[in-house]
Amino acid sequence: MNGILTAGFYFIVMVFVFGILIFIHELGHFFTARRCGVAIKEFAIGMGPTLFSWHSKKYETKYALRAFPIGGFVSMLGEDEASEDESAFCNKKVWQRMLITAAGPLMNLILGFILMLSVVLIQGPIGSTTVAQFDEGALSAETLKVGDEILKVDGTRVKSGNEVMYEIMNQGFEPIDILVKRDGSEILVEDVVFPTFEEEGVTFGEMDFKVFPQERTFFNIISQTFTRSISTVKMVVDSLIGLFSGRFGIDAMSGPIGVAEVVGEAAKTSALSFLYIVTVLTVNLGVFNLIPFPALDGGRFLFLIIEAIRRKPISKNVEAYINFAGIVILFGLMIFISFKDVLKLIFR
Repeated sequence: MNGILTAGFYFIVMVFVFGILIFIHELGHFFTARRCGVAIKEFAIGMGPTLFSWHSKKYETKYALRAFPIGGFVSMLGEDEASEDESAFCNKKVWQRMLITAAGPLMNLILGFILMLSVVLIQGPIGSTTVAQFDEGALSAETLKVGDEILKVDGTRVKSGNEVMYEIMNQGFEPIDILVKRDGSEILVEDVVFPTFEEEGVTFGEMDFKVFPQERTFFNIISQTFTRSISTVKMVVDSLIGLFSGRFGIDAMSGPIGVAEVVGEAAKTSALSFLYIVTVLTVNLGVFNLIPFPALDGGRFLFLIIEAIRRKPISKNVEAYINFAGIVILFGLMIFISFKDVLKLIFR
């Protein structure tokens, strides 16, 4: 009984979170299209059969809530078909169509920045990049020193304590070089060793020291929000690169079921954990949709770039076939990962 209640709680939280993130994403497309004078046929949250809908007589737009909470869409006149109407998407300038296409992912990234600001405001002390003390038995204490200001971790510049922690986690599974400022001079400390831990078959580095806090000024809060937002984008990009490079295996991937469990657990843990996970999810949604893959916003944006270079659009039939293939691949991958997540829940 408890398992059923827990699963129900996870599902409700997932529907709520994904509903908001998808709504914000589609709202970006919707408002930008409206500003560019594009006629919108339907604004929908969810996929599949319509649960309920209403029509705007002023704009002749259908607003709908659909049965399956796995996406949403803004259907525009002339988006996937030819049209002579001047308000059709296909008849707008290339730069306008680029703005409309990119607006959804950009809205998710903007939301991510706003949520990250909330995380920074709630979280408390802002970590610097200066080593304050080492944990007992710290491996890195053999090469680093208290007072070292960390400038780069294995070639990646860091500007906050969170960035230091992330880069060590991401790259410190093996000895790495760290550029520090020590006694007024920049020194490259080579082959710094950190303890490691394993999760989902992947080895990560673990930061074994603490850093000095920074004063919570307005400038530091905004700076921390910006750097942590950029770091979160980098984390998502690194994860995607890790999947393609083979560093992260299929076990490290999660579909809606796995994500629902993570979000649900975060919601039960604390408001801060929940807020941070939602921040990562909205950034993930924004970055993922910018990937130049068929059926994603990034794929459509790529077609528009090609059109701008060629000075004529790609055939609608060709674009439709490519996008259909992309949809099949994405849905196939989602079904496979969801099946894996179900098996993990059953046999863990």
